[in-house]
Amino acid sequence: MAAGNDHKVIVITGAGAGIGRETARRLLGDGHSVVLAGRRRKTLEETADGSPGAVVVETDVTSAESVRALFGAVRERFGRVDVLFNNAGVFGPAASVDEIGDSAWREVLDTNVTGSLNCAREAAAMMKAQAPQGGRIINNGSISAHVPRPSSVAYTVSKHAISGLTASMNLDLRGYGIACTQIDVGNAATAMTAGFGQARQADGSVRAEPSIDAAHVADMIAHIVSLPLDVSVPTVTVMAREMPFAGRG
Repeated sequence: MAAGNDHKVIVITGAGAGIGRETARRLLGDGHSVVLAGRRRKTLEETADGSPGAVVVETDVTSAESVRALFGAVRERFGRVDVLFNNAGVFGPAASVDEIGDSAWREVLDTNVTGSLNCAREAAAMMKAQAPQGGRIINNGSISAHVPRPSSVAYTVSKHAISGLTASMNLDLRGYGIACTQIDVGNAATAMTAGFGQARQADGSVRAEPSIDAAHVADMIAHIVSLPLDVSVPTVTVMAREMPFAGRG
């Protein structure tokens, strides 16, 4: 376990797969206590893989009651929370503004935006009560928070909302020792991005895109977690060097 002030209590949502799983395992390997939150206990337990530093809490981030129960469990177990990685998210169907259905729109916005707000609200309340100790909140944004993919209206809108959430949090919480980051990821290899092996481009063509190992995203998050709280990283982008980002619009 990390020694002294280096040891942190970290909550990760969407910890059952992808970037959440990779980050959880990296931070557990660094000796932190990591609370793994997600809808399916089985996948969370697979992430934990028997680590003594892991705590599994089934959570539906779209439910404010479920999120309150998550942070209640964290408070009861540890008495504090040092880091929240707001990672849970869905991509939703490929659809433009005239094609997106009601239920698909609600699912993406409820998970990516309301879910992030629910978790940030509970974490911020605990961290404010810990002042001057404070804490750190990392929101998982996306390259789509800057430049959209074709037919991704719900996801793109949700990630622009994460930019607003992170900016508002940085303004409102900085006086309480709370630092907030938006990490924008481009083409990290996960089940969620598997379809980008043949991705539709802005010019209408379909072609393969390069990707990076999700471990590199976990490395970046681990670095941010290691920083003292007087250091703020408002935004950071981790992406495959040759992915079409600058010319995507």
